[in-house]
Amino acid sequence: MTEHEVLVRWARSGDARPGLLGLLDAVERARYEATARPDDKARFLVGCALSRLTLGELLGLSPADVPLRRVCPRCGGPHGKVRLAVPAGSPYADVDFSVTHSGNAVGVAVCRDAAVGLDVEDDGIGLDVDAAARTALGATELSALYARPAAGRRSAFLRTWTRKEAVLKALGVGLHVPLRELEVSAPDAAPAVLTWPEQLGRRPEASLADLTVEDTHTAAVAVLGAGGVRIVERANAGLQA
Repeated sequence: MTEHEVLVRWARSGDARPGLLGLLDAVERARYEATARPDDKARFLVGCALSRLTLGELLGLSPADVPLRRVCPRCGGPHGKVRLAVPAGSPYADVDFSVTHSGNAVGVAVCRDAAVGLDVEDDGIGLDVDAAARTALGATELSALYARPAAGRRSAFLRTWTRKEAVLKALGVGLHVPLRELEVSAPDAAPAVLTWPEQLGRRPEASLADLTVEDTHTAAVAVLGAGGVRIVERANAGLQA
């Protein structure tokens, strides 16, 4: 089985600046303008710019010319997983990517031969671990979480959560499936999917990898396919448009 190479590129929400707005298309700009909170606007802008710069390098295009499609499969709205809009016969038709942000971290993952999902969570965010665990974890996962000392439960939950969220992003289904039915391995074990929600109607192969960003954010990558994941990470001192 072939190992899947995933490029993961990181930036910071503090990299946001007015000059990046010129990279956005009309749909992205409208969503940017409609976003109320300054922190959310910054993360969205950096996520769009980082995606366009990364994909532009791959395709040999200006970032502003990268063809992206934002259409929700459920309602047709301009949200949901962003996809590269190239013809079926294009040499880049097999490219998939995923965007994530939390706190100050903004990331994009790109894979050429399989669907990919990337999730990051700020370790410092306010989080009611007990409430979140009851919503997101299956019975086996809950037992494993509460077998740990209380001081270690937050980090263990975030590791489990990012693995699950990365898988859902790779599938392109968001949080519309029962989280408790998607069970992953224990945080200190090799990352893997153990059980799939019946709602999916299939049991796809999945390969996962754990990441830590600047010792302050927990992250994970999921690829739909067997063979494992090889991560190539790039950190940005700043976005250059």
